[in-house]
Amino acid sequence: MSGFPSHTAVRGLLRLMSNQHLTKLLDVELLIFLITDELGIRHIYDMKVLHAQSRELLRLTCKEIKSFGDLDDHHLKGISDIIFRATREGIVEIVRELLKANPSLVRIKDEKSRTIFSFAVLCRQARIWNSLNGLPRKDQILFGPADGSGNTILHMAATVDTSTQLLHKTSAVFQMQRELQWFKEIERIIPPTMSDDLNFENMRAKEIFTRDHKEMLKEGEQWMKDTATSCTVVGTLIVTIMFALAFTVPGGNNSETGLPVFSKNKLFSLFIISDALSLFSSTTSVLMFLGILRSRYAEEDFLKSLPQKNDNRPFHSFLLYCNHDDGLLCSSLHLLPGQSWMVIPIICLASLPVDLYVFMQFSLLVDMIKSTYGPSIFARK
Repeated sequence: MSGFPSHTAVRGLLRLMSNQHLTKLLDVELLIFLITDELGIRHIYDMKVLHAQSRELLRLTCKEIKSFGDLDDHHLKGISDIIFRATREGIVEIVRELLKANPSLVRIKDEKSRTIFSFAVLCRQARIWNSLNGLPRKDQILFGPADGSGNTILHMAATVDTSTQLLHKTSAVFQMQRELQWFKEIERIIPPTMSDDLNFENMRAKEIFTRDHKEMLKEGEQWMKDTATSCTVVGTLIVTIMFALAFTVPGGNNSETGLPVFSKNKLFSLFIISDALSLFSSTTSVLMFLGILRSRYAEEDFLKSLPQKNDNRPFHSFLLYCNHDDGLLCSSLHLLPGQSWMVIPIICLASLPVDLYVFMQFSLLVDMIKSTYGPSIFARK
């Protein structure tokens, strides 16, 4: 049952609780089970209990680790598995508490000789990385070998494998942007000479980045071109309509003076302004989309240039549609004076596409602005 319990269920529960004999048999867990089941929030209660049990298990584990002192190979292997699994899943609380219980665990490695630092970068877990990056005396581990294949931590930032957590719910453009942000962040903190270090394949980190992101680069380019092409077609049509509308004004022209019949009407002035703004917005959008089509689509362009151009697309399109609706409103009021019962439904129907556009594009626009202009996902030290 979802929502609140029925009155019958509540009365039955109260009668059950008023029976002293049965109340003594019910413990707290059973009572909670009945209430949460009736309220339809049993799954929330189960998740809360699981979370509390997990925290208690973590506390007891940390307590045992502190009492061990020097860990033998058996215990070290089990704790290593826990830390690397938590790093892969991005559970920063487990990693933080285990390292707090035994700071020497920061030096552990997995079966591929990867450190926690390099594995956090490989998995693209920013919260884990920020937590580890705040540890003291980390430089020796951070700037040393990242795994058993001669890779540095910059090589790990350039690599994409099964452990890498990509942004699957967004476009390839923003996946590529996030990958570049990781690469630039690691490149910023390492000594400049490490950028030219070779691994056992005689490859630099930049070469690995190009190799592993070749398909992502193609997908991002194709997505940008497809979007720009479709928007260019729509923008060109609206430019044509607005240009023709500027010379075909509502009410026509005066046969004697050649001026528009409603030239002295305030609504006519608003119509002209809306038409001019719509023409300006559509022309700007078309030129902007043509600029996207003519871009180089180099790797570096996906960091700032292309996302910024793409961020402007929803804004110009929204401005274009709003001005178009304003022009339609003014024309309707001119042609149908005093008939608001007809004008209002027309405007409501005309604004429906704008509302749908905003509804569908809003979350994407917010993500794009956060990714390009928002604060960094990395805690700068």
